[in-house]
Amino acid sequence: MSLCMMKRVMILCLVVAIGFWGFGQVWADEGLLLGPRTIVVALDGTGDFLSLQEAVDAAKKGDTVFVKAGHYPQDVTIHSKEKIKFVGAGVDQVTILGRDIVVGALHVGKWPYGATDIEISDMTINDRGGHAVGLFNGQGIVLRRIKINGMLFSQQVHDVRIEDCVIGGSETTGVQFADSEAALIGNVIHDNDHGVSIAGKSNVRLERNVIMRSLFEAVVVSGHAQAAITSNTLVKNGGGVAFLGQSKSDVSGNVVGLNRVGFVIAPSSQITASFNAFYNRDGDYLRGGNPNQPAPELKAQSDITGDPHFVDPEHDDFRLRLDTPLLKIGEFPYLGALAPASPAARRSTGK
Repeated sequence: MSLCMMKRVMILCLVVAIGFWGFGQVWADEGLLLGPRTIVVALDGTGDFLSLQEAVDAAKKGDTVFVKAGHYPQDVTIHSKEKIKFVGAGVDQVTILGRDIVVGALHVGKWPYGATDIEISDMTINDRGGHAVGLFNGQGIVLRRIKINGMLFSQQVHDVRIEDCVIGGSETTGVQFADSEAALIGNVIHDNDHGVSIAGKSNVRLERNVIMRSLFEAVVVSGHAQAAITSNTLVKNGGGVAFLGQSKSDVSGNVVGLNRVGFVIAPSSQITASFNAFYNRDGDYLRGGNPNQPAPELKAQSDITGDPHFVDPEHDDFRLRLDTPLLKIGEFPYLGALAPASPAARRSTGK
């Protein structure tokens, strides 16, 4: 082989090697070569970061940000991210407090940027300046086992799942959906002005939630929203559900009791109701107006009225006693969100 040819071969090999090195760097930068990582945040310096925001900013697709125990006087925004988990050491171990200069302590999405496939779990998030959690312009968002002290606000988000959370203490609304698609499953929502608001063009499913002690309605469906409200327990509220605007709702298998009123139905709204149980002070069905008017003719034939036989409503134990009349109703093994108490549980409460 001539010297000239040898030089050409060496140059070609060098170019190929540099190309592979650069490609490997890109893969490493994207987290594809190294695989998913766990990035640790700790206030005592034992983690990778002290700052929640810096840890989230460093996370790449597939990574988990794990937050060690502590009270964090910080806020955090997750945007322009995909397949990130933000996990605390436990609801009683981690509290995100937010900052005085920022409204909200945790946000997913930031106009005009969203986030996709984000999972947040196992922490407490406090209200800051009017709301605690804001979800904006994202999709595939899961909130699980979170205690939210204040409002959870959602706008233009899709495929959202909120489950096994405790949400309360808002001076306005506990959970508010605007032009969003979501499922709210197995949560306790308490001590808000309104429990849940489903507005705009939202499409939301409420299933197996306990919504209690709202100053006004437990649920409000308004605008052109659509709602499926199934197997919930709505108790000790100003009202059960208000169906307003041009909304469309399917409502079945719920226990609506110990409220001032049950359902308020605007003439412009559409509602399909079946197998709901009522036990309210000033009426179960009202036609919306100024003022609202009793409308017993709206009652569904499958509805049940009377004492649901809660285990201990005075102390907010809204499980059904075994002598409840709300077992095996239609397709439901029991009505409401909570399974009947066991005989042992009944004995422990003295009921």
